[in-house]
Amino acid sequence: MDEIADALARADQEAFTREPPKTLKGRVSYLVRQLGSARAVAAEIGVTPDSINRYRRGARKNPPKAVADRIDAAVRARWQPGVRARRRRRAATTGGVTVETRARFGYTAPIGTTDDGRFRRLTVHLPPQYADRLFTARDAGAGDNQLRAIVAEGLRDIYFQDGGTRALGLSDVALTDIDYLDLEF
Repeated sequence: MDEIADALARADQEAFTREPPKTLKGRVSYLVRQLGSARAVAAEIGVTPDSINRYRRGARKNPPKAVADRIDAAVRARWQPGVRARRRRRAATTGGVTVETRARFGYTAPIGTTDDGRFRRLTVHLPPQYADRLFTARDAGAGDNQLRAIVAEGLRDIYFQDGGTRALGLSDVALTDIDYLDLEF
């Protein structure tokens, strides 16, 4: 699963200043305007172009739940790109990102200390450079392991090492077995 990428997408959608269209007809019409044709929307949603045209005309109002969910996800992924970009830019330059998670943390530590992983519930505000690295990596197509590594490094630096004032021998922090993870920026 892509926990970090999904959390970034959810946080992105919290930036909406207006709600996306509520009706099926409005959502499908929006997608056709964005993608250019019913055929392109149909290819993305996984239905026929005739079905898209029926939804758009209002001749068919109740698609199967899986199709309705895919239409909703496609609309939300494209809704208000300028607002979301502005919010990401602010997080990457001045605001940073807040990570709230319950996950198993393991780490590499000096001899004589414990490095057994254990579940922790953390809420930590990471500085803007971590937000910038997360957005840049996601936009470059990074996998969830790379995004986890960036979050784990930020948690190591800010939470475990407290900005360089303690646990300086702690090197690699691993973020595994994520129970939940939410990001806010």
